[in-house]
Parts: sequence; structure tokens; C-alpha cells
Amino acid sequence: MHKHVENKAMNTRMTRRHFLKTSGASSLVMATGVQAGEGAIGNLRLGLISDIHYADLNTAGSRHYRDSLSKVKEAIARFNASDLDMVICLGDLIDAGKSVEEEYSHLETVYEEFKQLKVPCQFVLGNHCIYTLTKEEFLRGVNQQSSYGSLNLKGVRLVFLDACHRKDGVSYGRKNYQWTDTEIPEKQRNWLKQTLAKDAKPTLVFVHQRLDVEGNYGIHSAPAVREILEDSGQVAAVFQGHNHVNEHKTIKGVHYLTINAVIEGPAPENNAFSILKYSPSSQALRVEGFYNQANYSL
Repeated sequence: MHKHVENKAMNTRMTRRHFLKTSGASSLVMATGVQAGEGAIGNLRLGLISDIHYADLNTAGSRHYRDSLSKVKEAIARFNASDLDMVICLGDLIDAGKSVEEEYSHLETVYEEFKQLKVPCQFVLGNHCIYTLTKEEFLRGVNQQSSYGSLNLKGVRLVFLDACHRKDGVSYGRKNYQWTDTEIPEKQRNWLKQTLAKDAKPTLVFVHQRLDVEGNYGIHSAPAVREILEDSGQVAAVFQGHNHVNEHKTIKGVHYLTINAVIEGPAPENNAFSILKYSPSSQALRVEGFYNQANYSL
């Protein structure tokens, strides 16, 4: 089923024992198989999916945790048939577990599906990814080196941010945070400014929590981050999740697109994923949404 909503606004299986014994992230953010080289310049095609919240839990309200697995299978089948360059998961791949072992079991199960992808996948950290797990444990579980960084693909700079920090700068993990307390620390903001200053290159930014709002869903330092993006003159769009809605805003020339959630509603009639098509030469951007995900042509 391919239902559009009108626009209104990896690969090494680890045992649990090995997983729980290993930790530590490197300084680069590269999904398995993703290289930092340019590749041929041309239209960029990315698969986007967000807020999967897979867990072996009973349905709670509109959240159908177990159904997320079949929804992911369908999304990956579509991605594999779509000649993509990369897939990006915008956070909350899993939901919370009562223990590290249980939460890792959720991660292990859903990551098995992502191993079927024909192209690399980058996982942006969401608050639910590391409720009980630490960042290092989650990253090792998806065979990824770090929680933020950048890479160049077909003439486009892709920037991945990590807002899973408390306002005091402490990283989320082991149930040490409130989901409304989200921050991109000064060290990461400085890295972002330096990265954008390296050279002139069309840039797309990916983050879980929102940079375009204040309040519960917004990042404390969002105004400072937006200023960095605006001052660079290079950022075409920011893609974010967290809010489980379709929304588009433009702030000082930068598009902010909130991507809808997989978790909401029962399968098979509900799902949400998209294919992003971006031309670095013309700056034309199109999001082709499936099921509950909106379409955008910008």
C-alpha cells in the first residue's frame, strides 16, 4: 500500500555478553559502509524513517510497539527497491526496556531488519534509544562509531547532531534524564560551526529533537544552533523527528521538516517513511511520503 498524506504546512551480529562488555565511541560518525569521500556529484536520494519505538510490549494508546517490526520490513523493502544512496533513521529506533538486557533485546531484534538494507544506514540518537542503555552500548549495537559528525555524499554535506544531553551537558543513559531536558552542548556547537566553515557545500542536517520550537519538544540551545546554520549560508534543510507529526517551517531561509512516526497506529494500514530527493545544483528538495508521512516539494 502506498498512501500519501497531503502536505499541510551494519552488519556484525554481537552476542549480548560481548555487547555488554564493550563500550566507547570514536570521534567519527560513520555508519557501517559509509565513507567520507565525495562520490559522484548528482541528485541525492535518501530514505528517511523516524520514531520506530520497537519493543516487545503491549499496545499503549496509539503506540503499537510490536507492529513496528512489520512496518520496518515494509519500509526497508521499499528502500531497497528505490535506488537510494543511504538511509537515515531519525531517532527512537527502540523503546525503553526495564533492564539493559531487555532494551538490548529490542535493539537486536529491530536491527536485524536494518541489516537487510542494500545501502548504508545512519542512526541518529533519540531519547528512547538510550533510556536504559548508554550511548556507547547503543552505538555498538548498531555498529556505528559515534553519535554526531558529518560526511560528504554526492556533493552534499550531511550533518548528524546528538541532542541527547541534559542541560548540564551530561549524556543520557541509565535512566538519568527527563525527555523534556534536551541539549546540544557547547563543544558540539563549536564542532558544528567549524565543520560548516571548512568549505562551501550544500548541507542537510539531521537531528532527533526539534530545532524549530521551544518548550517540551525543543532543544534548549536551539536558537544558538539555528544561528550557526543561518550564518553559514549553506544549510538547505533540517530533518527532525521526536514529535510524531508532519510539520514544515522556514526560519531565515532554512527549512525545518518534522518527520512523522512509524509507531503511531496499527499495522498494516498505518506506517510512515519517505524518500528524500535533493539536487545540490538547483537546491530543489522533494520528500515523497508513504502512508502517514506528508509530501513536500521545496
